[in-house]
Amino acid sequence: MRLTDLLSVAFGEIRANKLRSFFTLLGIIVSVAFLVAVVAVIQGMNAYVKENIAGAVVGTNAFQVRRAPIQVGFFDDEAMKRVERRPRISVADAAAVRLAIPDAQAIALTTGFPTPLSDIVWRNREVGDIRVFGVTPPYQEVQDYRFEAGGPLTETDIAQRRSVVVLGHEVAEKLFEGVSAIGQDVRLGSEHFEVIGVVAPKGKVLGQSFDSFALIPFTRYEMLYGRRRTTTISVKMRDAKEVENAMLRAEEAMRAAHHLRPGQENNFSLETAAALVDFWKQLTAVLFSVIPAVVAIGIVVGGIVIMNIMLMSVSERTREIGIRKAVGSRSRDIERQFLAEAIVLATTGGVLGVLSGWGFAELVAAVSPLPARITGWSVLVAVTLGATVGVLFGVYPARRAARLDPITALRAE
Repeated sequence: MRLTDLLSVAFGEIRANKLRSFFTLLGIIVSVAFLVAVVAVIQGMNAYVKENIAGAVVGTNAFQVRRAPIQVGFFDDEAMKRVERRPRISVADAAAVRLAIPDAQAIALTTGFPTPLSDIVWRNREVGDIRVFGVTPPYQEVQDYRFEAGGPLTETDIAQRRSVVVLGHEVAEKLFEGVSAIGQDVRLGSEHFEVIGVVAPKGKVLGQSFDSFALIPFTRYEMLYGRRRTTTISVKMRDAKEVENAMLRAEEAMRAAHHLRPGQENNFSLETAAALVDFWKQLTAVLFSVIPAVVAIGIVVGGIVIMNIMLMSVSERTREIGIRKAVGSRSRDIERQFLAEAIVLATTGGVLGVLSGWGFAELVAAVSPLPARITGWSVLVAVTLGATVGVLFGVYPARRAARLDPITALRAE
């Protein structure tokens, strides 16, 4: 039989038994849909972390000198003890790094853990639990902040310990709806500050806003909140290719500033955005290791159902097989026909699973903070799985049909 004839007969059987075909494919549809949807969400998260979160935390073409390494989640007790034994990053350390990297585009200091939360009040309006950071002016350049109103903190603000504040977009939007924020007097805790700038929106991920913050001069911050347990030096280079060399120079400067002898371990950390992305990928790798097992179970169950339905079809069509053999069909033709039906059935399930998974992923992205990104390889794997199941679980019913004795088959009612 020609390929077109095989496919025509296969699709004809599916159309003739729509309900049975659907329930036959349910296991494959669910498994493939799960694969496509979960991979879409994970890939979307990976892309979002790389494109948004990593840049928002560290900055593009940048790295940080930190007391504690970047880590998503909590430190265990032993790791925390090692971090606690490290000296704090100081203004003197920042000066040493600045001398070592004169070609840097920007070198900034920013306060770290524990980050204070403050209510910000303007007239009768209040926004609660806003993260307050003390920064030097270059920090705004390192983070690639764009200003939708006003301007950034300046060196004069640092030198004079001025009570001025730059607000994140979300804070300004809630406080000053319909009113210009610039020049307004707000209260952080018990202190009054003048708003001099509003940063353009950065967005959210997993419900975590990157627009809910307040920046005040580093010197003013330490007057109000004292010195933090962690302070971070952020270094921005003009080109990504310069980052690696700059990190080596910063490491050398920090080791000299901390009086470390050759062979001694660094008592500080150098981190780039890539470190955060890599750590996130390690977390998602755990999910990727679970997905194949879950999908495999569903695929095997779906394959067994297909095989049983095909065996039932062989029994129901015994007389048809006998007639075909009687008029000259070869065993090979019968085997190909039933194998083609199994493959078409399983591949159809794979395609329906892809469409269902795609739709579910888009639904998740629309109604939740989880981003989703469909990848070509997951679609290809899903469809290939469907076809493979058809081959593996369709061989036995096809061979059983091909081996029927035509005389016995013709006698069947």
